[in-house]
Amino acid sequence: MTTILYNPKANNGSGEASVRAWVAAHGEDPANMRSVLEIPDLAAFVAPLGADDKIILCGGDGTLMRFADAIRDIDLKVPVYFTPAGTGNDFLRDVRTNEDPLLINKYIVDLPRVIVNGEEHVFVNGIGYGLDGYCCEVGDEIQRHSDKKVNYSAIAIKGILGKFKPRRATVTVDGVTRTYKKAWLAPTMNGRCYGGGLFITPNQDRLGESGVVSCAVVHNYGRLHVLMIFPSIGKGQHLKYKKAVEIREGHEVTVKFDTPCALQIDGETYLGVSEYTVLSRKRVKERAAERAAQGVRAEEPATV
Repeated sequence: MTTILYNPKANNGSGEASVRAWVAAHGEDPANMRSVLEIPDLAAFVAPLGADDKIILCGGDGTLMRFADAIRDIDLKVPVYFTPAGTGNDFLRDVRTNEDPLLINKYIVDLPRVIVNGEEHVFVNGIGYGLDGYCCEVGDEIQRHSDKKVNYSAIAIKGILGKFKPRRATVTVDGVTRTYKKAWLAPTMNGRCYGGGLFITPNQDRLGESGVVSCAVVHNYGRLHVLMIFPSIGKGQHLKYKKAVEIREGHEVTVKFDTPCALQIDGETYLGVSEYTVLSRKRVKERAAERAAQGVRAEEPATV
């Protein structure tokens, strides 16, 4: 049986209309459509499904992250396909494919995790912290009061020119700590891009054998210099600004700001965050083995 799961809030609230158009174009049965918001326990819904079933997930990066997070501790047997119906769609931009729908099991069963505000989640693309989190916070506020499409580039430019204040950041990667006095961005990435096409970590490989994540720190420069290099991130050409951009790879990353600000996980916003920790997929497996040896259940809260 085929189940088409969709997020009606995707694509600035036009998710259902977008999915119905896709269903009609691909000859699928609209009777198989179900909103993910109407399923109280996605893990319980997905767990019994097998190889003879099929899920088509329709939405954006946030929908993909919430699905992956919900099924993170089950033995996934059902083929899961993805078709974009969001605003950013950075996942498909990163994996560089024209397949529609795309079989995504290999991309969602082995993911890094982030610990923030006492909660633990898997993520698909990346964690945005600093100016990028601020952009999501402002964008969410606009969406609450308007039906207009959010222009995140305009929000970012206004933030750089004065609305956002850079923070003092402390970044620890695999036990090595460095301090940055004027940090504008400090995201940690599983993929290469986020924010609707910003290739902030152009050399990151989400399926690479090493399993590392990449933390990018944009720092040191003043407002006009940051505004100057900002367009280069769209093409992944910002690495040439070595005084302003540092990429650090590793398996455990902790980022702390001296003043709380918004953070985003694949476009989903968390407010008032002072720090976050990311565990690479390799580190997640190591921790699971350690916890199993200690007799700790997988669902118990993590400590790092």
